[in-house]
Amino acid sequence: MFKQMLKDVLLAYGPSGREETAAQVIRGYVAPWCDDMYTDALGNLIAYKKGTSGKKIMLSAHMDQIGLIVTDIDDDGFLRVANVGGVNPLITVARDVVFENGTRGVTYFETEKKFTEATMMDLFIDIGAKTRAEADEKVQIGDMAVYKTDFVEMGNRFACGALDDRLCCAIIMEALRTMNTTHDIYAVFTTQEEVGLRGATPAAYAIAPDFNINLDVTGQGDTPKCTRMSMKLGKGPAIKAMDLSVIVPMCVRRFMEECAKANAIPYQTEVLRFGGTDTAAVQRSRGGVLAGCVSVATRYIHSPVETADMDDVMNAVKLVNAMVAREDLPKV
Repeated sequence: MFKQMLKDVLLAYGPSGREETAAQVIRGYVAPWCDDMYTDALGNLIAYKKGTSGKKIMLSAHMDQIGLIVTDIDDDGFLRVANVGGVNPLITVARDVVFENGTRGVTYFETEKKFTEATMMDLFIDIGAKTRAEADEKVQIGDMAVYKTDFVEMGNRFACGALDDRLCCAIIMEALRTMNTTHDIYAVFTTQEEVGLRGATPAAYAIAPDFNINLDVTGQGDTPKCTRMSMKLGKGPAIKAMDLSVIVPMCVRRFMEECAKANAIPYQTEVLRFGGTDTAAVQRSRGGVLAGCVSVATRYIHSPVETADMDDVMNAVKLVNAMVAREDLPKV
């Protein structure tokens, strides 16, 4: 069941600000495992599971994926685009893309330039239209496209687009299905993380959790000539120490590490030299929230072939469930 759920979530359309389709897929799976579900003004999907302890735990992972937004359509029907989130122009050349209405297209660049010199200003989408009027019948300025990808199984590892961060949405979904806890659980599938951690901010303010467990993908240091970092696929989920957006309090890190050790769950420690996650947005909410992050080492982030290890995924589920099962929560 988990693998099919994972595929459905990964392959759903949902760039930043247009997460409704992804949210519908998540809602369809999660509804039987919670007491209430609702959507807030930012489009965050919030699943509530009632407890008895009087304590509130917020689980969070973002639904949105990177994409391309149409900025203009020329007389020959080619679509000019801008990035939505961290799109790498070189990775985005000669790709199959799809719009929310199902319109398919391919990307390319102005060919008087070398491939390695392509920028976002040089990219365009070809949807097969011969004129602007023909293109207008299928796509409008402001519409968004995402990479069209497949779920590729490679033994215990798998590749697909949108692992960042639908993979962690699926981890929270599986944790909701299997958890045993006395705390109120707010599972928040957030919006617009890729464009500035926007959805998590109002969600955390409204919920005012006692503790937040964010989940996101992270980089790795196990591919040829990659940037030096400690995370590797298959070595367990990572407990974040720091990235450019957040320093996790030691009381939270110790709590997470104790839960992993007590349940014989392998884990790594993450220090990320770049990027940020919703952890930072939640941590700064109201008067401050104790927030930690479980990360899943992932190769080729922000590409159509993001790659992860299934053992890391299932151990992340176990770690989330081990933390929410604890009666005591982190304290300053």
